[in-house]
Amino acid sequence: GPGIDPADLPHVFERFWRSDSARSLPGSGLGLAIVSQVAEESGGKVSLQPAPGGGTVARLWLPGDPGAA
Repeated sequence: GPGIDPADLPHVFERFWRSDSARSLPGSGLGLAIVSQVAEESGGKVSLQPAPGGGTVARLWLPGDPGAA
């Protein structure tokens, strides 16, 4: 996809926030807010950055025990 406009990145984790280009599409603006809240409450974090060549890189870090099965 085209990725996320850099001007929109500071807002994408806000509840109900939708970019101008997404307002005509289905959705409520809650998805990334939920991901962010779950990550934070789990002691982790989430980030979005422009990808080289277009698109967006999403990273989700969650703590855990690497030896646990």
